[in-house]
Amino acid sequence: MRRVVVTGLGLVTPLGADVETSWANILASKSGAGTITRFDASNQKCTIACEVKPADHEYGFDPNKRVDHKVQRQVDPFIVYGIDAAGQALEDAGLTEMTEQQRYRAGCSIGSGIGGLPGIESESLILAEKGPGRVSPHFVHGRLINLISGQVSIKYGLMGPNHAVVTACSTGAHSIGDAARMIRDDDCDIMLAGGAESTICPIGIAGFAQARALNMTYNDRPEAASRPYDKDRDGFVMGEGAGVVVLEEYEHAKARGAKIYAEIVGYGLSGDAHHVTAPHPEGLGAYRAMEMALKKSGLTTADIDYVNAHGTSTMADTIELASVKRLFGDDIANMSMSSTKSAIGHLLGGAGAVEAIFCILAIRDQIVPPTLNLDNPDEGTDGVDLVPHIAKKRQVRAVLNNSFGFGGTNASLIMKAI
Repeated sequence: MRRVVVTGLGLVTPLGADVETSWANILASKSGAGTITRFDASNQKCTIACEVKPADHEYGFDPNKRVDHKVQRQVDPFIVYGIDAAGQALEDAGLTEMTEQQRYRAGCSIGSGIGGLPGIESESLILAEKGPGRVSPHFVHGRLINLISGQVSIKYGLMGPNHAVVTACSTGAHSIGDAARMIRDDDCDIMLAGGAESTICPIGIAGFAQARALNMTYNDRPEAASRPYDKDRDGFVMGEGAGVVVLEEYEHAKARGAKIYAEIVGYGLSGDAHHVTAPHPEGLGAYRAMEMALKKSGLTTADIDYVNAHGTSTMADTIELASVKRLFGDDIANMSMSSTKSAIGHLLGGAGAVEAIFCILAIRDQIVPPTLNLDNPDEGTDGVDLVPHIAKKRQVRAVLNNSFGFGGTNASLIMKAI
């Protein structure tokens, strides 16, 4: 059996434009939430979000570091974030300059839940106001979800699998799991895998608000709005950004002396077959995804020290928690679980990949990130260490990462130290 390890990491988040800045701010219990600056949201029901900060911010994002100006003008921000995170991951892995044979065996699996929504919105207005002759010739390829993988493969000459997952908020985790399978099946030796999202635009905020998914009662206190497992939660806070990892076949990584962060040992996926937005009330899909990942990993629940929960700050939190308690049984007392969405919001299609990277960093640094705003824990949270407010130093040998999405799609990943 070919083994799959992580050799590179890349992040663009509301708390930083790179891995170490984002991680340091997460561990410092900072929040990336604030009043929306991307557009005038004063007429919206929800006026807050976790935006990627501009280049002049203390930990802002400069697209010029890794993305060509021409590409920036042609594509939506989610593609820019994805290209940058992929470049970071390749640099971290020492793979920016590959041999031709390596490039033949290297590919991309980088997806998005929604893709180029801001561009679709703006070009639709141009069409309505100025006619079809004024629509951008770059409209289609600047919005397509698979164009992160496409742009990255072109930039770095990667000729292996060119893949893109679209499974709502499970996208990032599915992308990593699918890429790991490709390496195990000997389709390739190296894969860039992850997800990206940027839907903080008028139609995106209005649409999720009308679906009653967004927090709309903390507009005056943005940093307190994302509160998983708290009785006062009232919907998620929209986030944006990207997370990309370099996955590599273990022997290939070892042969070139690569730094290895962790091994991908379990991947589970399932469907709720229940409702387009609500999870199964008994959490059957979530449970089955976690159970499958655990079985494939060869580990037991006693081996899992940390769970990065889907934990969106919605009613689904209690369902996920009940599923985790059911799976872990008595071992729940010895593990920690937190939701980093409390700090960076919900990155939709980028969430699973960003959170997988936080899991990997928890293994590296033997510390688990906190759940912010957990002031009034909900029923059913007793007996579970939800790491309230402050990061916690502890042993972290193996981690479980959960991602669940609209349409009842579920993904769980298990990673362990090597």
